[in-house]
Amino acid sequence: MTSVPTLSGRVLAVSISDRKGIKKRNVDQGELKAGHGLSGDAHAGPWHRQVSLLDMQSIQKIQAKGLDVVCGDFAENITTEGIRLWELPVGTRMRIGDSALVEVTQIGKECHQRCTIFHQVGDCVMPREGIFVRVLTDGMVQPGDRITSVP
Repeated sequence: MTSVPTLSGRVLAVSISDRKGIKKRNVDQGELKAGHGLSGDAHAGPWHRQVSLLDMQSIQKIQAKGLDVVCGDFAENITTEGIRLWELPVGTRMRIGDSALVEVTQIGKECHQRCTIFHQVGDCVMPREGIFVRVLTDGMVQPGDRITSVP
């Protein structure tokens, strides 16, 4: 039996875009909808990659290479702090804020077209360290919300 990792992190930013393939803009809060994803985001829908997450540690790796990137620039919906997201096993469940429940469905992604970040610094962390989740229970999410593991 696989043990559930103990998580304790927080949300730094919530970001959405109305089109795929572009940077996302930060919003004050977002609504996570079960079976759909983050309301108002182009990637939301009935599939396994409803919401994307990237930890600030990952963004800082690219900042250290001299690129001025911020939350949302990697097209992530939720920027986190304090969780090595890429180490979580698929199936991990997390509570975000007071009520939203999500489940990890994919670690990383194949990058078919190199993004602007890759062309500028020769690397992009989202394909390796970003994760995707599906929303199991509705809830609001905003910067400062806690993220915890759920058995």
